[in-house]
Amino acid sequence: MESEQLYHRGYCRNSYNSIASASSDEELLDGAGVIMDFHTTEDDNLLDGDATSPGSNYVMSNGGGAPSSTTHLLDFLEEPIPGVGTYDDFHTIDWVREKCKDRERHRKINSKKKESAWEFTKSLYDAWSGWLVVTLTGLASGALAGLIDIVADWMNDLKEGVCLSAMWFNHEQCCWTSNETTFAERDKCPQWKSWAELILGQAEGPGSYIMNYFMYIYWALSFAFLAVCLVKVFAPYACGSGIPEIKTILSGFIIRGYLGKWTLMIKTITLVLAVASGLSLGKEGPLVHVACCCGNIFSYLFPKYSKNEAKKREVLSAASAAGVSVAFGAPIGGVLFSLEEVSYYFPLKTLWRSFFAALVAAFVLRSINPFGNSRLVLFYVEYHTPWYLFELIPFILLGVFGGLWGAFFIRANIAWCRRRKSTRFGKYPVLEVIFVAAITAVVAFPNPYTRQNTSELIKELFTDCGPLESSQLCQYRSQMNGSKAFTDNPNRPAGPGVYAAMWQLCLALIFKIIMTIFTFGLKVPSGLFIPSMAIGAIAGRIVGIAVEQLAYYHHDWFLFKEWCEVGADCITPGLYAMVGAAACLGGVTRMTVSLVVIVFELTGGLEYIVPLMAAVMTSKWVGDAFGREGIYEAHIRLNGYPFLDAKEEFTHITLAREVMRPRRSDPPLAVLTQDDLTVEELQSTINETSYNGFPVIVSKESQRLVGFALRRDITIAIENARRKQEGIMLNSRVYFTQHAPTLPADSPRPLKLRSILDMSPFTVTDHTPMEIVVDIFRKMGLRQCLVTHNGNVLGIITKKNILEHLEELKQHTEPLAASWYYHKKRYPSSHGSNGKPRSRVHHVQLIRSFQDARGGGGDDSEEEVHLLDGSNL
Repeated sequence: MESEQLYHRGYCRNSYNSIASASSDEELLDGAGVIMDFHTTEDDNLLDGDATSPGSNYVMSNGGGAPSSTTHLLDFLEEPIPGVGTYDDFHTIDWVREKCKDRERHRKINSKKKESAWEFTKSLYDAWSGWLVVTLTGLASGALAGLIDIVADWMNDLKEGVCLSAMWFNHEQCCWTSNETTFAERDKCPQWKSWAELILGQAEGPGSYIMNYFMYIYWALSFAFLAVCLVKVFAPYACGSGIPEIKTILSGFIIRGYLGKWTLMIKTITLVLAVASGLSLGKEGPLVHVACCCGNIFSYLFPKYSKNEAKKREVLSAASAAGVSVAFGAPIGGVLFSLEEVSYYFPLKTLWRSFFAALVAAFVLRSINPFGNSRLVLFYVEYHTPWYLFELIPFILLGVFGGLWGAFFIRANIAWCRRRKSTRFGKYPVLEVIFVAAITAVVAFPNPYTRQNTSELIKELFTDCGPLESSQLCQYRSQMNGSKAFTDNPNRPAGPGVYAAMWQLCLALIFKIIMTIFTFGLKVPSGLFIPSMAIGAIAGRIVGIAVEQLAYYHHDWFLFKEWCEVGADCITPGLYAMVGAAACLGGVTRMTVSLVVIVFELTGGLEYIVPLMAAVMTSKWVGDAFGREGIYEAHIRLNGYPFLDAKEEFTHITLAREVMRPRRSDPPLAVLTQDDLTVEELQSTINETSYNGFPVIVSKESQRLVGFALRRDITIAIENARRKQEGIMLNSRVYFTQHAPTLPADSPRPLKLRSILDMSPFTVTDHTPMEIVVDIFRKMGLRQCLVTHNGNVLGIITKKNILEHLEELKQHTEPLAASWYYHKKRYPSSHGSNGKPRSRVHHVQLIRSFQDARGGGGDDSEEEVHLLDGSNL
C-alpha cells in the first residue's frame, strides 16, 4: 500500500508516491544529514512497475478547529494507518519489521480459521499462495525463454539469408525437409537463399561475398539501433544483465520499476534484438532479470507478498532459480545459483519453492522444444573416453587461465565503465552501441567462428569428433597401411583443416576478449555467461588439440606410455573446451558449486565433475589473488548500491564509537522526547533536518532510550490525524507513551504516536567491535543501529556509515569506486540552486563527505547524494 504524498519544505512530489525529501534508509541520522533527490520526470512513469497513481500534495498546516463536546475522542493510531510501514524508492527495507508483520498476519489468520468455512478457505488460500505464485512465475519464465530462443535463432540467421518456402523458418529448419542436401554441405539447400542470391542472383564470387558482407553489417546495425532506442525511450532499466541490481534488490533495496511490466516487455524484445545483432553478449544473464520481473508482477496478485517486501523477496529468489533453469536447462543449478550468488535471505521454504519454480520452468521449456533436439540441455555432449589422472595438469592450467582472464576482464571492464561515466562518450549511448556493433560486425564476418551465433560456436567446440561430424575441427588425416585406411583411429595427425581452424580460433579468442570488455555495460540487454564460456571453450579446444597431437607424436613419453597406447582413444579435445568454459566463467563470476552443477547439467557430462571442480576452484583461487570481487560485486560497488557482501571479510580493529554519527565536529544528535513535544515543534524538527528517523528518549535531562520513530511514519501519522480527528492543532501535545500526560483543561487534544514507535530498536554499546556490528547488519538486514552508553543514547550507525567505513579501509589497497563526497548547500535537495525542480536520474552513487572549503558545516547544512545517469549493466 503506497502512502499519500507529502509536500512541504524539503519534500518533493513524484510518481512513485514517495517522500523524496527524506534521505534513504542508509543515511538515517547521519551527522551532517543526507537528502536524496528522486524527483521524477514524465518518462519515469513508464518505468513504474507498481500500478500507482499520482497523489495529491499535502501541506503541513494547522488542521482542524477546536474540539467539539459531542465528538467521540478518537484514539487515532490504535488501528493501522495507510502508508505507515511502506517504503520509498531507493530505500532499504526493514527486514526485522517485515518479518514481524508477517508473523502477526499469520497469527491472525490461524486464530480466525476455525470461526467459519470462509475463514478456513482464506487460510488455505494464504498457505497455497506461495506455491501458486512460483508456479505462475515458472510458467511465464519458461514460455518467455522459449519464445526468446526461437525468435533469436531466426533473427540471427536473417543476417545471412531467408527461407523462401517458409519465412518463419531459420536456416536449419528450412533445410530439414530438403532432399537435396549432402553430408559435406548439409547447411545448403535450394529453399534457403542468401542475400547475394536474392539480390545479385549468384551464390559464389567476390560480388556475392561483398553483398553478403554488406547485408550482414546492415542487419547487425539495424538490430542494435532498434534495441538501444527501445531501451532508451521506454525502459532504461532494461539494459545490462540485471544480476547486480537483482542482488541489490534481494538484499532489501527498493528500485521502483526495475521489475515492472514495462521493463519486462522491453527487455524481452530488446534481448532478442541484441543477441541477433551479433554483439559479444548472451541472453542467459538477462533471462534471470526477465524471470524476476515475472515473479514481481505475479506477487501483486497475492496480498501476502504484495504488502510485505521481505516475503516478496522470497518469490524473487525462486524466480532467479527459474531464470537460470530456462537459460541453461539446469534446474538444480538454478536453485544453487540463487542460493550461492544472488539471494540475501534464503530460508528452507524458499529452497523448496525455488526447486519447484525451476522444475515448472524447465518443463515448459522442454515442452516448447526451442532447440529442436528434444533435449532440455543446450550443449548436449556424449564423450566415449574417460579422463586420466595426467589430464588434471592441463585442466588446472585452464583453471589458471580462467582466473587470469577473470581478473583481467573485471579490471578492464570496470575501468572502461568508469571512463564511460566520466567522459562525454558515455552521454551518447546510441552512438556507442552503433559504434561497437559496427566494429563487431566488420571484424566478425570474415572469420566463420566469430560470424556464427556464440551458442552454436560453443556447441561446435564441445562436440567430440566422430564419423558424422563435418566441422573443420575434425578434418584429421587418415593413415594408410597398404590398402587399408584406419579411419576409426581417433588420435590421428591433424590435417590442414585442423591447423587452419586453430589459427582462426586464436584470432577469434583475441576478438572475443577485446569485444566482450567493451560490450558488457552497453545500454542494451547483455549477459556475460555465454561470452565468457565461449572464450574458455576456444582456449580449451586449442589446448585439447595441442595435448592430443602431443600424445600422438610422443606416445612413448612417460606421461603417455602408461595409459595412451598407439591408436588408443586417449584425448578428447571437446572435454578441454568444456573445462575451459567453466574455468573462464568461474574466473569472472567467482561461482563454484552452482557453476559446476550448471555445466554438467548443460552438457550432460556427469562423469567429468572432478575435472570441472578442479578447474573452477583453481580459477577462483587465481582470481581471488588479484581481487576477491566477482564482476557483479564490482559493478555493484561501481554504481554505489548499498550492498553488504557476505563474502567480504572485516579484519580491521575499530569500535562502534569511531564509526557512529554524530562525530565531535558534527551537530548534536537530533532526538525526540516521549511526552513534552508539540505538533509545531515536531514539524519544525522534521522541516529543519533531513534525517530519516529519530531516537525517542525519556527527556532532555535523561537521555535514556525509549524507541525509534521514522520520519516518514511521523509525517503520515500527523496528516492522517488532521484528516480524521478534530482538534489537532499546532500546540497539541505529542506523546509516545502508553497513557496521555496530564494536561490543563483548556489544552487542545493530544496526539498519540506510540503505535509508530519501534520499542525494540537494535542497540550496541560504544565499545562494541565493528566486526560484530558489520555481522549484525549483514545477518539481520538492519538499516540502522543505535549506540548507547549505560543506556543513554550516544549516536547511530547506519548502513551508509558501514559502507563508508569499509570504503575508507579499501582506499589504501584497492580503490574502485569514486570517493564519497558531500556538497554543502542551503536549499532543499529536491531543487537546484536556481530554485527549479531537478530531474531524477536512475542510479545512486553514494558519496563520501569532506569538509567544504569554508571549514566545517553549519547546523542548517544538508548533504546531497550524487546520482549516476542511467545504468551501466
